Amino acid sequence: MNREIRTATINDLKQVTEVESRCFPAAEAATESDYRERLEIYPNHFWLVFDGDRLVSFVDGMVTDEPHLKDEMYKNAKLHNEKGDWQMIFGVNTIPEYRRQGIAGEIIMRVIEDSKKQNRKGIVLTCKEKLIPYYSKFGFVNEGISESSWGGEVWYEMRLTFRK
Repeated sequence: MNREIRTATINDLKQVTEVESRCFPAAEAATESDYRERLEIYPNHFWLVFDGDRLVSFVDGMVTDEPHLKDEMYKNAKLHNEKGDWQMIFGVNTIPEYRRQGIAGEIIMRVIEDSKKQNRKGIVLTCKEKLIPYYSKFGFVNEGISESSWGGEVWYEMRLTFRK
């Protein structure tokens, strides 16, 4: 695999939307218009992994002073605050044929590294119960059931704190 990790541009819109649709059920997946707005407002908070010209994995999320991930953040990219304390992670997406190769972990480590360099307090994500042990390996702490009910699911809020 000829792997490259970089941040996004609006030119990545089609591939980002395609990968999302392959990784999440329709009720949970962001739409092309959602991604268009996000890419126009915070493209540098999309971490993309390419194999050659093909997008195979990405992580995205806004920055905010709000310490908890809320459903409104998914739909309103204007809530992004570049100087905010918390990097939110909306999704960790890897297409099926590239899973179990360490790609998602590599991107998560890059998000952690970049968030520290940006002097954030930490990172917040939500996940389904079965993924709690996976995110715990990176130092995320389970804070219990999230306020988020995105896609009609039960989510657990996980937090990685760098500083108080």
